[in-house]
Amino acid sequence: MTAKIISGTDVAAAIRQECRGRTEILQAAGTTPGLAVIMVGADPASAVYVRKKIQACADVGIASRKYLFPASANQDDVIDQITALGADPDVHGILVQLPLPAQFDIKAVLSAIPREKDVDGFHLYNVGGLVIGDTVFPPCTPYGVMRILDFAGVEIAGRNAVVVGASNIVGKPMALMLMQREATVSVCHAKTRDLAQFTILADILVVAAGCPNLIVGPMVKSGAVVIDVGINRLPDGRLVGDCDFESVSRRASMMTPVPGGVGPMTVTMLLVNTISSAEQSVAIAGQGTAPRARRPADAGLAIS
Repeated sequence: MTAKIISGTDVAAAIRQECRGRTEILQAAGTTPGLAVIMVGADPASAVYVRKKIQACADVGIASRKYLFPASANQDDVIDQITALGADPDVHGILVQLPLPAQFDIKAVLSAIPREKDVDGFHLYNVGGLVIGDTVFPPCTPYGVMRILDFAGVEIAGRNAVVVGASNIVGKPMALMLMQREATVSVCHAKTRDLAQFTILADILVVAAGCPNLIVGPMVKSGAVVIDVGINRLPDGRLVGDCDFESVSRRASMMTPVPGGVGPMTVTMLLVNTISSAEQSVAIAGQGTAPRARRPADAGLAIS
């Protein structure tokens, strides 16, 4: 068996086309979706991510603003900026690029973002809302994984799903989203003993541990769908996931590559959440909910 490779790049492109249609509808009604990005410090990786997000906004018609603070910035100044943006009707999404410098209280900063503008899905309300299925905006990376599964036509209800990694950003919300879709979910983490005894039972295996080659072929059930969220740079400069691609792809029925898998979806779901926020603001203003463009047909998905 050789796995069909699910191109996250192509899935993201189809969703971004949908996003363009939604922004055009909003703009015709007099509203342009707006995203504000706050970055503290000069971390090179963060700078790359911010640049990609700004470019992605321009691609679908979202107006973006960038606010840069030095690493020595006072936390209160950053929170004051967030408060001002929260009151700005032209800003529908506020994103604080992580990580923040060590002197910052990350929870305090993220909590300052109004929940209706928390398009990254990190506010306590949004994270807690996942438990009862009432979140305003789902976290972007696990949201992207769910969209990949849907585009690929993967049946979720009743399947055994295993999530490797229990972070607040990916692992925990991923498990909750799969549970909402009636999967039977196990969550593994750094202290799980005999990881293979769990992964070998997974019909759907989502790996987000940040450890290259953690999952190898014999640990994967034949015919499983494998979503590799990890992205790791090796000493030779190569980017790899958390799965050994060669051995796992011989066992799985479908698999996402690294790069070109979940990565493009994370930024794309940020766009989706920002546009959804703008649509909600139009509805709240009493102008009526802007109708969404029809989702592109699954035929737009590239599986090779």
